[in-house]
Amino acid sequence: MNDQPVSKTARTIGWVLSGLVILFLLFDGVIKLVPLQVVLDTSTKIGLPATVEFARLLGIITLGGAILYAIPRTSILGAILLTGLMGGAMATHLRIGSPLFSHILFGFYLGLLVWGGLWLRDLRVRALLPLMRG
Repeated sequence: MNDQPVSKTARTIGWVLSGLVILFLLFDGVIKLVPLQVVLDTSTKIGLPATVEFARLLGIITLGGAILYAIPRTSILGAILLTGLMGGAMATHLRIGSPLFSHILFGFYLGLLVWGGLWLRDLRVRALLPLMRG
């Protein structure tokens, strides 16, 4: 493992990035738990079941991943689960021919924020993904 501690600046930036992801995912999960009509309408448009039960299941999965990601002891597990969720979202949008940069790659952008925030704040992730040598 890297012997040097994470700098305060890197840790702060990492938590800001992670915080933005967590807030977005909490919002996304809650609107699926309710579920708002826009969730059901969007499910229909992208070929997913437009049922309250399915929307709530996605909400629970999203909230579960976000909560695991927010807790430092389980953040890596949360990041792995969220990566799978984002991959599924990307595949869904790819399958229906959604726009590349705004829809298909949105999960990729979110994944970069998930892992980038974690990399900046967690030495364990830096040990697994040594982006810099020094």
